[in-house]
Amino acid sequence: MWKEFKEFIFTGNVIDFAIAVILAGAVGLVVTGFVNDIIMPIVGQALGGADFSNLKYVLNPASGVEGTEGYVAENAIRWGSWVNSIINLVIVGFVLFMLGKMKIKFMGAAPDPDPTADQVLLTEIRDSLSK
Repeated sequence: MWKEFKEFIFTGNVIDFAIAVILAGAVGLVVTGFVNDIIMPIVGQALGGADFSNLKYVLNPASGVEGTEGYVAENAIRWGSWVNSIINLVIVGFVLFMLGKMKIKFMGAAPDPDPTADQVLLTEIRDSLSK
């Protein structure tokens, strides 16, 4: 069992996947920073100076003094943060789309694999039946 696990964990696919996950986290931080610090201030300014991250619909306002007994925190729908998340998603999707197009352009599309023996046999049977 240990040998099988060792073979699995040290295959190139698992290591490549681990590297991709780590890079995705770093790219996610960069994109979030880009959206929150560059894009959203521009969009907010265009919409009259609104800061989307603070936009919310308050269901129940906070009551009492924070840090004391009986304090009830605010209950709100923070739709501005959700708008930021949607913009993050669109930017990440666009970047991944462009990376995919660049990969195809520079590396070419993957060639179709040769048919297996079963596929060749089924093709021959299909062709003979159609005659």
